Amino acid sequence: MPNYKLTYFDINGGRAEPLRIAFHIAGIDFEDNRISFPEFAELRSSTPFNAVPVLEIDGVQITQSNAISRFIGKKAGLYPVDDMQALYCDEVLEAFEDLTHYVVRTFGFEGEELKLAREKLVDGWMSTYLKGLEKLLQRGGGEYYADNQLTMADIRSFVQVRSLCSGSLDHVPADIVQRVAPGLFEHQTRIASDSRIAGYYATHG
Repeated sequence: MPNYKLTYFDINGGRAEPLRIAFHIAGIDFEDNRISFPEFAELRSSTPFNAVPVLEIDGVQITQSNAISRFIGKKAGLYPVDDMQALYCDEVLEAFEDLTHYVVRTFGFEGEELKLAREKLVDGWMSTYLKGLEKLLQRGGGEYYADNQLTMADIRSFVQVRSLCSGSLDHVPADIVQRVAPGLFEHQTRIASDSRIAGYYATHG
């Protein structure tokens, strides 16, 4: 069995949370290397793209959260075998990555600049992506995005929608998902009750 070490910020969310959940579901032991933001500033230059998450497999660094999602997802039975269903899954992963990029762009702002940037994001790209993702969920049948079962697409959606609903982003209304894409909110609630997801949070807070 290879040795796995996943490095990411010490938060219950973000790009690494779906990977942690997938490792749990797969029953694969890994080192969950959670770092502070000051620690990241020190080690970022040692990563291929000055960014995390980074997955080390027997010491070899692997980057790109969606690539890692597919890798672990296959081991956990969370990635479709059928090419078309895999494409559906990938589309959702990439769409959420796009949305993440738009949110991250606002992280350096403060005060009124932050408020205006977040309000513009909420009325613009965030609403556009949430509505589009709801359509992708409906295309998959309404319960799951692809393959009529839990996949990495559902887990990424669960993590990101859960974060948006937490109210942790200043100037982003905690009810935005319920108002703009209620199907995604219902999906997040449903995935949270899945025994595999609930089992992860029962041991990881």
